Amino acid sequence: MVAPDFADPDYRALADFRYHLRKFLAFSEQSARAVGIEPRQHQLLLAIRGLPENLEPTVQVLAERLQLRHHTVVELLDRLEAAGFARRTRDPDDRRRARVAITARGAELLRKLSLSHREELRMTAPALVASLGRVLRTSARK
Repeated sequence: MVAPDFADPDYRALADFRYHLRKFLAFSEQSARAVGIEPRQHQLLLAIRGLPENLEPTVQVLAERLQLRHHTVVELLDRLEAAGFARRTRDPDDRRRARVAITARGAELLRKLSLSHREELRMTAPALVASLGRVLRTSARK
């Protein structure tokens, strides 16, 4: 028996929205791999570059932004540094903390990926937005 506050149209709307999200995420993952990095490395580069101005680019902050564990971000940074896409420098005021930055090479890679992502969103946004609208409309009826 279906709960009275969540009907089949609600499930369909949520399923359709998740489908469109997954489609975009699959595109994103393929794009990252096509340029030789893993999807999480791409996400980390984007998190560094897109960090709000009031936040410092530390491993702790980036782990929170990506919802990853500290050690996972450290491993991702190790690989990005080895490839020449990012670098860490010690905070002069607190030597235990490292600040993270994107190198010129990393910035160019991120720019290319971001351009292709923006183009993909231009093509898929209408379906994604319409799907989100259906989710919001079904929940508004409750």
